[in-house]
Amino acid sequence: MLLNFATLVVSLSLLSLPTQFACGYDLNVEDQGSVFGISQRIAEKMMNFYTGNRPGQTPGALPPPYYWWEAGAVFGALVDYWYYTGDPQYNPMTTQALIHQGGPDHNYMHPNWTASLGNDDQAFWGHAAMSAAEKRFPDPPIGQPQWLSMAQAVFNNQAERWEDRTCGGGLRWQIFSFNKGYDYKNSVSNGAFFLLAARLARYTGNSTYSQWAERTYEWSKKVGFVDEKYMVWDGANVENQCNRLVKNQWSYNAGFYLAGAAYMYNITNGDPFWESQVLRLWDTTAKSFFRKETMVEISCEPWGVCNVDQRSFKAYLSRFLGSTMKMAPFTTELIMPLLVSSAKAAAAHCSFGDDKNTCSLRWTVANWDGKEGVGEQLCALETILNTLAASPQTKGLVTASTGGTSKGDPAAGNHNRDTESNYVDVRKKDTAGAAVLTAGMCCLVFLLGCWMSM
Repeated sequence: MLLNFATLVVSLSLLSLPTQFACGYDLNVEDQGSVFGISQRIAEKMMNFYTGNRPGQTPGALPPPYYWWEAGAVFGALVDYWYYTGDPQYNPMTTQALIHQGGPDHNYMHPNWTASLGNDDQAFWGHAAMSAAEKRFPDPPIGQPQWLSMAQAVFNNQAERWEDRTCGGGLRWQIFSFNKGYDYKNSVSNGAFFLLAARLARYTGNSTYSQWAERTYEWSKKVGFVDEKYMVWDGANVENQCNRLVKNQWSYNAGFYLAGAAYMYNITNGDPFWESQVLRLWDTTAKSFFRKETMVEISCEPWGVCNVDQRSFKAYLSRFLGSTMKMAPFTTELIMPLLVSSAKAAAAHCSFGDDKNTCSLRWTVANWDGKEGVGEQLCALETILNTLAASPQTKGLVTASTGGTSKGDPAAGNHNRDTESNYVDVRKKDTAGAAVLTAGMCCLVFLLGCWMSM
């Protein structure tokens, strides 16, 4: 965390924004005041979309059209925001959200989200908790679930779901069989599990986590989610044993595997195998997701067809590039030039709308597509913040033996209610509700008829 009067610098730099950035924010990555000030403005607009801190609303939840997982991504970004800027203004609501959405078993399996609960959704919240542990985000009060234990609970849940029967291994996309996508295994679920295992291995020193990370990566390559050219494909259906890949590329999938490989490089003290994986994954990522030295969500952005989820994906690639540079410093000279050029382009595209603080998704074109939202702000925020990842003024990521304070529980989540019988199939609930209502109406009509005939 940058500590040299960060909040004061942010406030002072904001005074100059209206005139200095009238035609777009002119980011200077060498000037902390510039990075802090622009980041604060972008974060402020992002949080204008959040309603969970309002009376009668659910802490940690975004309103429609946003899914639950993206709220986890937002609060992960606010952990990053505090870590890089030192500005604590969002810390109370971040803590509230991360604890509340943990659910009754503190494992991010909240019953409210059964209808769309996937392994990837749970993982995004688990990674937010893991970031809080690594970055020494203020620990919750005694008696509340702790960041590390919540990340461990997510890992334990997902390790139990590993399935060799189909595709020779891997996690399914959805957790419950009654949800669409249960018959699909994908790279986001497995890449997120790979990275979480690697992060836990580094933080705790427990080799069980690193063994799971190795197993997941090997399986991902074997099944072709990471192919021989190190392109990361979306996934495959289990009905054909994952033999027919869905060949869509998404930036966050590449980011999960790249950062996971970087963590493995770090915890193996620079093992040549993991060094080679980092380099090859980065090379393909750079070729796939950058145009004009600027980050692009290549499968939808050039045609203006990115959906609400996809409009946030570049945020996670930027976040994972920051992690990669921290875990494998030799990549900094490769990654930072493209990250900086992307951050400058993002900042220059964040002065649209009536508030002159609305970010565009497309950073390679001058015009604005007229769309705004959480995803656009999130992409710009993470990209700008992570230009500080390699700064000597940014503290490193801690472990349990190097200053980490978050308390863990290796058995967390093992007592969870992760069975379909304990969760509500909303479709069945609707059907049952309709049946009860129909029966009730029939009884009412019958009784009314009896009364009228008396």
